[in-house]
Amino acid sequence: MPGIEKLHLEDALEDSPQTRRLLGVFEKDAMILKKYTTTLFNSCQRILNAQNELCSATQALSQHLSAYEKQDFPLESDDSILSSTLKQFSSYLDDVSSLQQVLATQLADGMMYPLTKFLHADMEEILTMFEMFQIASVEHEQALTKFTKLPKKKDNERQRLDANEELYVMRKKFHQTALHYYSALNSLQYKRKCFLLEPIVGYLHAHRAFFQMGGDAICKSEIDEFLSNISASVQGVQQEMNEDTQKAVELMDSVEHQSLHLYHAEPMQDMPFIPPNTNLVQKSGYLYLRSRQALIASKWERLYFFTQGGNLMMQSKDEVAGGLLMDLSEEGASVEPTDSDDRRFVFQLASGLSKKSVILQAVNERERDEWIATLRNIIKDAALSRSKQTRKERSASVGSHRSQSSNSAEAGSLQGSIDSSAEGAKLASSPATSPARPHPHFLLDTPIQFDMISPTKEVTPVVADGPPKRINPFDESSVDVMHETAGENAAFSQPFTVRFCGSMEVNSDRGEGLVLATIRQIMAARAIHNVFKMTESVLLVTNECLRLLEPSTHNIRIEFALQDIAFWSPHKDNKRLFGFITRSRSDGPASYACHVFECDKSGDEICQAISTATQMAYQAYMEKRASEKKKTKEKSLLLANIDQLEDRKGDRVNSFLEAGEEVVLGDDSEVSPPLSPDGKYVLLDQSDPHFKAPDVSKPPSSDIEGKDVRQVEGAERESEA
Repeated sequence: MPGIEKLHLEDALEDSPQTRRLLGVFEKDAMILKKYTTTLFNSCQRILNAQNELCSATQALSQHLSAYEKQDFPLESDDSILSSTLKQFSSYLDDVSSLQQVLATQLADGMMYPLTKFLHADMEEILTMFEMFQIASVEHEQALTKFTKLPKKKDNERQRLDANEELYVMRKKFHQTALHYYSALNSLQYKRKCFLLEPIVGYLHAHRAFFQMGGDAICKSEIDEFLSNISASVQGVQQEMNEDTQKAVELMDSVEHQSLHLYHAEPMQDMPFIPPNTNLVQKSGYLYLRSRQALIASKWERLYFFTQGGNLMMQSKDEVAGGLLMDLSEEGASVEPTDSDDRRFVFQLASGLSKKSVILQAVNERERDEWIATLRNIIKDAALSRSKQTRKERSASVGSHRSQSSNSAEAGSLQGSIDSSAEGAKLASSPATSPARPHPHFLLDTPIQFDMISPTKEVTPVVADGPPKRINPFDESSVDVMHETAGENAAFSQPFTVRFCGSMEVNSDRGEGLVLATIRQIMAARAIHNVFKMTESVLLVTNECLRLLEPSTHNIRIEFALQDIAFWSPHKDNKRLFGFITRSRSDGPASYACHVFECDKSGDEICQAISTATQMAYQAYMEKRASEKKKTKEKSLLLANIDQLEDRKGDRVNSFLEAGEEVVLGDDSEVSPPLSPDGKYVLLDQSDPHFKAPDVSKPPSSDIEGKDVRQVEGAERESEA
């Protein structure tokens, strides 16, 4: 059935930390489901027993069904059909609660029986299998520990066979118990869709029979269609569950048959020989790590080891993420079989520079040989990469020397370019700032910034009255001075306490997947290189910018303009992590950087605050733009009116000159034509073809020809103001 999460039966025997963690999610889901089903059972029992309070009990059941979508089921999706179906049932139960409710027998048969069967049969089976799985896991660990402690002496052959047989029995028992336990948890995901719906269907059927005479509230065609669909859906789910159960049984038999050779730590003589794979470059599995106690005794601890990006990582079952054990890319690293504490299948891993050595033990000879071959392949690849880099640097050095001999004038500038390139390559190849294998979303050899101030930049001192801003290690290229208190003039301002995790350059300005991948890359780099210190700041979100303030003095450390922030998103799983992408304002090609922070509250709140600030800033920008557009339109109209006025003045001057009249010009060389006796309009020569006698009985029109000069000049002054 699509959308239903399942435990992989193939991973039951390996019992890796990832499988254990996924199993814990299923167990948590089963406990929450049991708690929810128990509450549902109590609600139905209240309806059955309290006939006088049936109305209030039905209302409580309705509310409880509505609360299913608010339950924090780890395996239930937000848009679950079961949640919407239960919500629809809740609306019908609200109508039923206002009617007469006395049908104890029908309710006991149609509502209580499925819940009783689900709680007393299915949920009790899950709890019993949980206890059996824990016991089998402990016994398997004890048998495996006893087997690994066997000495290398050949005179203990009988003891070795007994230990091997005991391990076979315990491992088979653990595997069979795990397969049945996983299958029961997978089936529980189907059963919840049946046994949570059947009681409600029986409840509604009983009330429909009771209100046949006049039940307008229940006997509706839409309810008939709804119940038919639910019944068909339940039957379909049951049929699909039966098919999945049959497939699970067949798969369990197949997996168990294919895993027979894995039950024995050492293959029996009648089993076919499986040679080790010596071409691996990645491997994972359990090994025993030797550690010293009190400088004399040694302790062997079973841990999960895996290779990642040229590093050997280790992880215990209870840990969420692995830790770095050794960097295999160091020059002089080696791995060889060895003898230690009279144990078999032991090999030693040593580094060249730090002189660190690690002693590990595999379960059998094949596992040991595969681990040795894999680690040697990784060390060999790292040596080849260093050799290619050395040849490349030598070629660049020879080319620089030839260019310097041919033209000494160009050698100075070229040498400075080579030095800066060498320094940039050195920073990019630093193990503390560059990942071993860059993510497809990232630029190649991208350094990771772990501190608020980059060590390659210096803060330029600026003399000012207020506290200066420090250079932004991400995108800002200048130092500004802030003269006003942070956020005091902003219409929207909200502070958050954050800690800077790191930043790195990316090749895109948006995408939730890009932000999540950057967060994973930065957090993995911090874990690999043991970077635990984080700078704490106060993130002030305003409708003008984002500011990082020093917590005690509130001095501004970094400021981001809102127009430079392209995208922001919280982490899906860890709600305390979030990141945002900024654009660079440089004149060259566009560049982007993603900055990651950890907060005390939820990252969703900070991202919501950034969204609110951005919307307010955009609204203010649109209002300002509309105001400027209106002023520009009024100014254009006024200039057009002035142009028409100047053209009319020129025509009148020409008519005065042709008539032989005197034209008086002022100091500003403007024509001063005669006015009418009342001073309301200009007197024009009737011989002028454009002359039009004013009609004093009508008010002047809106056209410029109907206005006198003083009215036009007064309009100009009002427009300029």
